[in-house]
Amino acid sequence: MFRSNSIRSVNYLLCLSLLITTGCAERVTQHTFMSKPSPAIEQQAAVNIKPQKIYVSSAEIEPTPSVDAKVEKVIDDKTVWGRLFSLYALSDIENERIEREVQRFLKQPQFLAKVQERAVPYLYFILDEVEEKGIPGELALLPAIESGFRATVKSRSRALGLWQFMPATGRLFGLKQNKWYDGRKDIYKSTQAATTFLKQLAEQYNGDWPLALASYNTGEGKVRKEIRKNRRKNLATDYWSLSLYKETMRYVPKLLAIAKIFANADKYNVPLLDIPNEPYFAVVDIKSPIDLDIAAKIAQMPKDDLFNLNPAFKVARLNDSSYHLLIDVDKADGFKTRLANTAKKDRVSRSYHHKIKNGESLGFIAQKYDTSVKLLRKINHLASNFIKAGQTLFLPSSKPNKAKRKKSSKQTYIVKKGDTFWDIAKIFSVSSIDIASWNNISLGKMLQPGQRLIIGKS
Repeated sequence: MFRSNSIRSVNYLLCLSLLITTGCAERVTQHTFMSKPSPAIEQQAAVNIKPQKIYVSSAEIEPTPSVDAKVEKVIDDKTVWGRLFSLYALSDIENERIEREVQRFLKQPQFLAKVQERAVPYLYFILDEVEEKGIPGELALLPAIESGFRATVKSRSRALGLWQFMPATGRLFGLKQNKWYDGRKDIYKSTQAATTFLKQLAEQYNGDWPLALASYNTGEGKVRKEIRKNRRKNLATDYWSLSLYKETMRYVPKLLAIAKIFANADKYNVPLLDIPNEPYFAVVDIKSPIDLDIAAKIAQMPKDDLFNLNPAFKVARLNDSSYHLLIDVDKADGFKTRLANTAKKDRVSRSYHHKIKNGESLGFIAQKYDTSVKLLRKINHLASNFIKAGQTLFLPSSKPNKAKRKKSSKQTYIVKKGDTFWDIAKIFSVSSIDIASWNNISLGKMLQPGQRLIIGKS
């Protein structure tokens, strides 16, 4: 970046003044969107005295009366912004497509304000993962491009969550998806998965982050296909030279544009929301099923706040002890203490219990509550399908299945694992003999999972 001698002089005097007033040799580290620290400045980190970090943006202040120039102002490193800008690593990329996206964003001030507001609960944790993986800080802003920092957004192509994982890719990176939970909306798990995925992509392209980002957006196959096509034509194979889908052609420029705008907020007259550089939530393993309403009371949090931090759950219940909850950081210690003092039976409301009656089997109960024998065994820690009358079971759903039909209505039933003639007869209020008769099979024959049975007269 070009700077006049007068600007360099002003910057030098400011830095010299700061060093004199502190009385020790301190490192001044500049983090602008288009520049990096000089080798000389970096070498000062070897000084035994702990250095003071000063994060500098390209925001401008009024020139001094004696110098007709503008100098950069210091950004408070106690905010998440100072930390974010210090992690920028793609700031040397210049392309006219980035500038076009900058101008487009500047015409959407409401979006730039809203996306900051939505990022408040997430940005600190995302930066933790960015630092741990050693990836560019700009990638912490990728959810702004993917989902507008909304954890529940679903695209027309079925991508979901803060990082817009497709179902198959989500499963590949350990994000469970079932009728009660979708890990793609789990802030904690999906952020870990996304940063891992991005790092792996960059390694495949020898650290070329624009190509990695393009692959994240459109898939590795498409990017590699275009690279091979350019090679055959003796053309450049970097991201900026590839012919990709329109969305992918804008994808990297959009990310770098919003990163540039935030790093140069004063220049672009974009107010930055004051986001403290401190955790917003803590991750708590629940170790047993729990009703989210009850969890909110134990945490002493508004129910909506708890639900907003934990959008991955499709029902108001964590039915598996392997799940975790995100709790407001200032409520977390109290939640852990009170949770430990809450009996397991009191963590789930009565509507999520079933007291076993004489003659009931796990198959019958699973069908009644629209679940599976496997899940019932898992959440109740049952070693086998054996249950007994009077025993109470935890349930993943409080609503009984409304599949009961009148005896005269003909319909098809698909046998589930563990089902018996007696179980199915109870569901439809018919007799086992009738079921055997309608299907021309013997009562003594073992039913097979997936088998179709006719219920009702022909």
